[in-house]
Amino acid sequence: MIPDINTKVRIRDKAKELFLRYGIRSVSMDDIANQLGMSKKTIYQYYTDKNELVDAVIEDELQNMQHDCLKCGEEAKDAIEEIFLTVDQVVEQLSSMNPMVLYDMEKFHIRAYQRFMEHKNKFLLQVIRKNLEWGVKEGLYRPDVDVDIISKFRLESMMIPFNIDLFPPSRYKLSEVTKNIIEHYVFGVASLKGHKLILKYQQHRNKNAKNYETESGKHI
Repeated sequence: MIPDINTKVRIRDKAKELFLRYGIRSVSMDDIANQLGMSKKTIYQYYTDKNELVDAVIEDELQNMQHDCLKCGEEAKDAIEEIFLTVDQVVEQLSSMNPMVLYDMEKFHIRAYQRFMEHKNKFLLQVIRKNLEWGVKEGLYRPDVDVDIISKFRLESMMIPFNIDLFPPSRYKLSEVTKNIIEHYVFGVASLKGHKLILKYQQHRNKNAKNYETESGKHI
């Protein structure tokens, strides 16, 4: 059989949907096959094993995240707006993600986990550093911010919401914990000028959210 790229992508996308929702370990190849209405044998014609499928899913997810992250930087008028745009992006990405995904990768899919760590320690660290340098240069962040130390602090604080012992999924939403931590971080590095801009952005966003709820209510 000649491999069909559309089928391969369809398998990857369905696996991604199930992995992110339920965690990687709890989703079997049989589950994916049943959801797609195809045999497990067909899946193995495209992916030799679950490890290879997990690798494909994580690579695709990281590519999408990097694209969205760079887009936030391109569209932002200043360093603080980049943070707020990133919050929107991250909340959307994590709203339906099971925090067990990271744990499952680390324990059972080391190649995918190493790829994630490379993304975190190289790409994300660089994004954070550039944002800090931008904010300091604009006067929106405190001039005494140590970019090297604080960028690494921020990088590691990104992992805290995935700690299922500290934030068990039954009690905490991954997206909400992440949002709170990011907002705490940006207030910590902001100058007085930056604080005023943060409050301005927050008021604008809250106003837009209320308007959206009102408009949505009218259509119900």
